[in-house]
Amino acid sequence: MVSLKVTTVGSSVGVILNKEAQALLRAKKGDTLYLTETPSGVLLTPYDPEFARQMALAEEIMHDDKDVLRALAK
Repeated sequence: MVSLKVTTVGSSVGVILNKEAQALLRAKKGDTLYLTETPSGVLLTPYDPEFARQMALAEEIMHDDKDVLRALAK
């Protein structure tokens, strides 16, 4: 478990990521992190959950309709 410190940043608040949290998230300065509410709490991730959902749908379509896509590619 990694604990994070909430601190004042200008007129807002921010979370300080220590080196361990940075390594776990594979995050560096300037990266965007996504905070998602889940039934068991919140999830902090470097991956956009909406993009991941769209990619999963695209992969499903490519798998299910591979013959159609192959014909269209000719």
